[in-house]
Formats: sequence, structure tokens, C-alpha cells
Amino acid sequence: MSLVKKFATVASGTLMSRALGFGREMLMAAALGTGPVADAFNAAFQFPNTFRRLFAEGAFNAAFVPLFAKEIEQHGNEGAKRFSEEVFGVLFSALLALTIAMELAMPLIVRYLVAPGFADIPGKFETTVTLATIMFPYLICMSLGAMMAGMLNSLRRYFAAAIAPAFLNIILIGVLGYAWYHGLDAHDVGFGLSWGVLAAGIVQLAIVWIAVRNAGISIGFRRPKMTPNVKRLLILALPAAITGGITQINQLIGTAIASAQNSAVSSLAYADRIYQLPLGVVGVAVAIVLLPELSRALKSGNLVEAANLQNRSVEFTLFMTLPAAAALWVMSEPIVRLVYERGAFAANHSTPIVASILAIFGLGLPAFVLIKAFTPGYFAREDTRTPMIFAAISVGVNVATALSLFPSMGAPGIAVASAVAGWVNALMLLAMLIRRGHWGRDIPLLKRIPRLVLSAVIMAIALYFAEHYFAARLGPGSPLVVKATTLFALVGGGAALYFIAAFGTGGADFGMIRRNVKRGEAKSVPRESNTGLDE
Repeated sequence: MSLVKKFATVASGTLMSRALGFGREMLMAAALGTGPVADAFNAAFQFPNTFRRLFAEGAFNAAFVPLFAKEIEQHGNEGAKRFSEEVFGVLFSALLALTIAMELAMPLIVRYLVAPGFADIPGKFETTVTLATIMFPYLICMSLGAMMAGMLNSLRRYFAAAIAPAFLNIILIGVLGYAWYHGLDAHDVGFGLSWGVLAAGIVQLAIVWIAVRNAGISIGFRRPKMTPNVKRLLILALPAAITGGITQINQLIGTAIASAQNSAVSSLAYADRIYQLPLGVVGVAVAIVLLPELSRALKSGNLVEAANLQNRSVEFTLFMTLPAAAALWVMSEPIVRLVYERGAFAANHSTPIVASILAIFGLGLPAFVLIKAFTPGYFAREDTRTPMIFAAISVGVNVATALSLFPSMGAPGIAVASAVAGWVNALMLLAMLIRRGHWGRDIPLLKRIPRLVLSAVIMAIALYFAEHYFAARLGPGSPLVVKATTLFALVGGGAALYFIAAFGTGGADFGMIRRNVKRGEAKSVPRESNTGLDE
């Protein structure tokens, strides 16, 4: 299967999940707006979700996948099954102990870590603690599910792992639909959503568990034991967890700072949902597919293919995310107005704040995606320490910037801090790859990048004037159908203009498309090759 077809397989499942996520957020905005229950739910859900990214997706996509792929290459499915059972026993036991400890300490965690700003608000603090207590066991399901997903990705079976997250949104949409039909108040909606999150975790785990069994690997429970393979995994996983979850770490920090201002937590969450669509469809797909492919190429000594995989992935991510970033920057307010502005979501207060946050997130979008394209270059070589150091630096930049800007800018200041930290992280990752000779120089790619940027700028200018021309049709008094058709027409026209400009300036060509659709038959080269790559 070609590289882009693999990207498309993962992206299609992710796109379905993110599209359903839009539906979920639209219903949630209408039911809760940016009020206290919305703040409490988003803060409570941010906590287990951050742990999921840190200790599940980040750690296992970065550390587990290369080791699992090595077991398959060296010992076949039986060796991979044995390794998986060893990891499963340790992981389940550790997660169970962590969950019990966190449940008991939840009031202290919410007060001092998750949402310190809620501590002095009667009712809001207690609600956040209760919702977080209900949802935290979701971590067990999603961490074990991430392990299964890593196995499926290594076995080149991508769809089940990509489609499973959609069930979180399906279940939460069902909860919101039930709440609307029965006229439940905001407090009951918040509790229903929390129980829905826990139920979704169980369903998602079941999906990938069944898919792994169908792939020919049946995992049994083994008594936790520190085997050499497990020790190696843990050595790699801790820094990988921090690196893979850097965006979520920054979001958790942003949530804690934002809790000092009413509506700021939920405003950040609503904006985050929109920009997560291109980030998830492109960035997550590239990271999931690139890591096992790059690991296999390096393990087999195929250095030309490894260099080609990295360059084509960056080419693909920039080609797709630059126009998305430009559109979010220019069209943020019409997008927010269409997606959220109804019910309890106030046009005169909520829309401008969420739109400004979304526009700033758009400027950071290419960086967030490039991080996901650069880090496999380290993880595939079993180097998780270097990205962890860079992640720690970017966290420091995020905290310092957020604390400096929040008093004057409010929630948009936290978005600025996140975007700045993302670009700092991405540039450090690229610079070190180049310094170590792990990034093969690609002249066509270097020539295309400024032309793709120019094409995105041309599109942004055109959208800016078009938005002002159709302001009446996109405004708050316009019917929903008129707003939707106008916005979709502008986005479609902008996309067409971008592709025309990209091909016209040479930022893209049909040769580039062919290279991405059909992965080259690269041959192994000796270490002294001028690719500059090490095994």
C-alpha cells in the first residue's frame, strides 16, 4: 500500500471522528454555552485526556511500536505475542494503581493542578471534582486501547484503530440528544456526559481488542514482571510519553491558568475542537503511519527509503496544513458563528473570544503538525531523550509566555503561548535532525516550501476580501442555511485558488503527487552514503 493511501486510511477514520466531534461540540455549546458547567466538564475531561496522551498514545506510538515491529521482524507473531503479554501485564497493573491513587487524591489534584481558579467558586469546584472522578477510569481503557492500536499499526492494519475514537463522539452525541429530548438542565447534562466518556472508553477498547484478535494475536494476562523487553520499553516510554503529549501538557497548563477567568476554559476547548480537525486528519495520520514505516526502513538498513519517507511526509503535511492555517486565521469568526452560535452560546460574548483563540491556533497549526512529522525520526532510532528535552524547553516557553500574556489578553494569550511553544519545539527538532545528519537534504522540497507559503497567502488575501463582501450573509442575523452555504462556497473557492496557485508557482506538481502516491522502491545503501543518515 502506498504511503498516501496509508495516510488516507488513518485520516478517513480520524476525519469521521473529528466530524462527529463537531456535532458533539455544537450540541454541547447549545446546551452549556461557556457557562460554569461547561468550564467544569472541560477542565475535568482535560485531566484524564492529558494522561491518555502522555502514557498511552505518546508512549506507545513512540516506544512500543518500534520494539513490537522488531519482535515481528526477528521472532514472528509468536515473539510479538509474548512481548505484548509481558507489556500488558505491567501496563494494566500500573494503570490500576495509578487510577486508585488519583481517585483518592482528586480534590487536591483539581484544587492545585487542574483548575486552581475554581477553588473559591462555590459549586464549580465540587462539580469539577465529581466529574473528574467519574471520568478518570477512562484512562485505563484508552491506555490499553492505545497499546492495541500500536500493535495494529505495526501490523499495517490501520482502520480499526483510526475509527475507534469516533465512538466517543457517537456516545456523547447520544447523551446530548437524550438531554435535549427530555429537557435536562446543565448540571444533569454534565453528569451524563461524564458517564458517557467512561462508557465510550470501554467500547473503544473492545473494538481494538477484537481487531487485534482478528489480526491473529490473542493477548492473555501475564503476571507483571520486569523482563528485559519491558525494561527497555519503560526506558524509552517515559521520555516518549512527555514528548508525544507535549501539546496536551501545554493545554493542561493553559487550562490551569485559564481557570482564573470565567468562560476561559470552555472557550479554549471549543476553539481547540475546530483546529484539531486538520491537526488530527493530517498530523496524527502522518505520525501513526510514518513511525512504523520509518522503523522498518531503518531496521532493514534501507536508508534511502528512510530519507524519502521523512521528506515526503513533510511535503505532504505542509501542502495540506498551510491553507488550513490561513483559512483559520482569516475565517475564524464565520466558522465559530456557524458551528457554535446557538442556544446558550452567546453571539456578543462567546463568539469573538473563541474566534480570536481559533485564529491564533491556526498560526500554530503547521508547527503542531510538523512536530508529529519530525519526532518519528528520533523515535524510530529509539532516541526518545532528545525530543523530551526539547519538549521540556517548549513547556517552559509556554508557561512563561502564558503567564505574561494572560493578565492583559485573557484566553487568547494562552493560545499565543501554545503557538509560540509549538514553533520553538518544531524548529529545535528539525535543527537537531539536520545537525546529526538524519535529515537528507531535498532540494525540490526546499524550493517548494516558500511557494506553498505564497500560495497560502494569496488564498488568505482573497478570503479576507470575500468575507467582507459577504459579511451580511455570514453575520449573526443571517439564516443558518445561508451562512453554511456561503461559508462552504468561500472555503471551496479558497481551496481551488490555493491549488491553482500552488501548481502555478511550482509549489506542487503532478510529479510530487505521484511520488507521494507511490512510495519509491528504495534500495539499501552503505553507512558512508551521502544521505547522511545513520541506522
